[in-house]
Amino acid sequence: MSGMVMSDAPLSRLSLPSARAWRNAFAAGCALALHLGVLALLMAGWAPERPAEPALRVLTTQLISLPAPAPEPAPAPVQPAVAEAAPVEPLPTPVEPVPPQVDPRIEQRKLEQAALAHKRVEEQKRQEQVQQETRRREQQRLEAERVAAAAEQQRQLDLARQAEQQRLAAERARQAEAAANSRQYLPIAKEAPDYPQRALDKGIQGDCTVEYRVNPQGRVEDPQVVGDCHPLFIRPSLVAAQTFRYQPRLENGQPVTVPGVRNTFHYRIER
Repeated sequence: MSGMVMSDAPLSRLSLPSARAWRNAFAAGCALALHLGVLALLMAGWAPERPAEPALRVLTTQLISLPAPAPEPAPAPVQPAVAEAAPVEPLPTPVEPVPPQVDPRIEQRKLEQAALAHKRVEEQKRQEQVQQETRRREQQRLEAERVAAAAEQQRQLDLARQAEQQRLAAERARQAEAAANSRQYLPIAKEAPDYPQRALDKGIQGDCTVEYRVNPQGRVEDPQVVGDCHPLFIRPSLVAAQTFRYQPRLENGQPVTVPGVRNTFHYRIER
């Protein structure tokens, strides 16, 4: 057997929703309805209208020439107003600056450093001058040596040229003298000696040189055999030399004797 228990509390004590809850529920319902309406319009094919494009405006300008403005009259000079002299205030007396105290030891050190620097500069200048003078003397020495070498080479060339000229002159003089001598005692007549019969029979051959002098008349004097000569060739060589005739040599226009003239006779048997 069941029993139902009823509460004795009155109905007025049950809690009701507050006003804030009602407002939230109303806002949520409006938002839901707005979304549902936009969704229905989109599904029905509605599209928002595009704004119209702005019309282009054209600006028209026109150039208008205006006359030059007339010159304005010059303003009249304004007389300066004479102001009353203000009282002159006396100038403040200038205060002379007090020179700083200088340590004499520092000044002495500065002077010594300046003197030392000046001395170094002067020493450097002196060294540069010495170096320049040394280089100048070296250049002068080299130039003098070059000039001396060139002069010596030229002198050697001149000496060689003079020696060559003297040699050529001596050679020409010798040739001229030889030619003159040969012209002065050229043989006028020469006869070959007789070949000795005994030498022919024995088949003897040889040479025989005869030395003699030519007198002023061009005749042979004192013929003698010199060198190696076969005895069979001596007599015919001396006899043949006696028959020679020469053109006499002239010295200062006078004929003279020519000593030491030689002539070699060649004895050969032709086969």
